[in-house]
Amino acid sequence: MKITQTKIPDVKLIEPKLFGDERGFFMETWNEKAFRDAGIDATFVQDNHSRSVKNTLRGLHYQIRQPQGKLVRVTRGKVFDVAVDLRTNSPTFGQWVGEYLSEENNRMLWVPPGFAHGFLVTSETADFQYKCTDFYAPEYERSIIWNDPEIAIDWPVLGDVGPILSDKDGKAFKFESVSDELVKLY
Repeated sequence: MKITQTKIPDVKLIEPKLFGDERGFFMETWNEKAFRDAGIDATFVQDNHSRSVKNTLRGLHYQIRQPQGKLVRVTRGKVFDVAVDLRTNSPTFGQWVGEYLSEENNRMLWVPPGFAHGFLVTSETADFQYKCTDFYAPEYERSIIWNDPEIAIDWPVLGDVGPILSDKDGKAFKFESVSDELVKLY
């Protein structure tokens, strides 16, 4: 397993070793010791799985209490996955990192607590799976608008249609309006 830092050092790109033959393949997607040795000391309490159609954009979600670290991967299709640093004491506060995750590249991304997270489906459909370090608490979840000009995420081209958003994500707040709240949290 290869674990490397992204341009935001606490966000890690994980490339599992794949063992394949004519029967199919095997890969190890979680190994507590290997991850701990790479600086990811996480205890997971919940696994989630979503399926989305092309141009679906989920996020940018974060939690004001019970922040979740997430180990994310795609088991069918392809997504552009994004993490935004919301830790106000961090030198990378307000910066983002994005990686393509797909069933072909088998990559995973570690998104620590204190980050907003989102993804855009770039294939016809995508199955997105993730492990969480805390339980989902909808009363503490918040969203930053996907196209916030201050964060300026370089999302892949969507064409003329724009992203498919949930009502909640379509009404998400701008980064500047949540900054004061973040100072108290992170």
